Amino acid sequence: MPSDQTLPAPDGRPWNKGQLIGQKRPLKPKDVWAIRVRLELHGSRRDVALFDLAIDSKLRACDLVRLKTQDVYVGSRARERATVIQKKTGRPVQFEISLQTRAALEALLESTDKSYGDYLFPSRFQAKDHLSIRQYARLIHQWVEDAGLDTVVYGTHSMRRTKAAQIYRKTGNLRAVQLLLGHTKLESTVRYLGIEVDDALSLSEQVEI
Repeated sequence: MPSDQTLPAPDGRPWNKGQLIGQKRPLKPKDVWAIRVRLELHGSRRDVALFDLAIDSKLRACDLVRLKTQDVYVGSRARERATVIQKKTGRPVQFEISLQTRAALEALLESTDKSYGDYLFPSRFQAKDHLSIRQYARLIHQWVEDAGLDTVVYGTHSMRRTKAAQIYRKTGNLRAVQLLLGHTKLESTVRYLGIEVDDALSLSEQVEI
């Protein structure tokens, strides 16, 4: 199954043809702050909520764009935690929704007429459909570019990796990161975070499963 980064365009061409591909970097805290400030100044409630939720949820792009209001709201209030069934694995994954992200989600809900089963981030081009992965990737490209960052080294997986990388750096707890990312194998988490093998093995020995 192709990854989020290699889905073909409608005409059959890879959307990233001619671009440098590979492991995308997580954003640094200062980069997250720079992008968020610009989005807030721009006034797009959709983009602020999408960016904040992408960082908090650590979801793959295919799961993030398919979220519905019922996944993250209870009534008019945003949930503190949510559970999503991953498209790739069919397994549930939980994530926390920070106070800042909840505020962004509630502001988004106030500005729209979404019903409980609607997509949280609908497509602006196709009625009753969700934001596509290509559209999401383009938004990230624009956010990164506006923040003065290198657009070649950041992508949809940067959003997924950002908070996970910070959690690992602060705790060294691979098992926790594995659960948060919804990986079935610890080795997948090691590769995803780009951890040195010796460091990973040392930490893995300390984790009881």
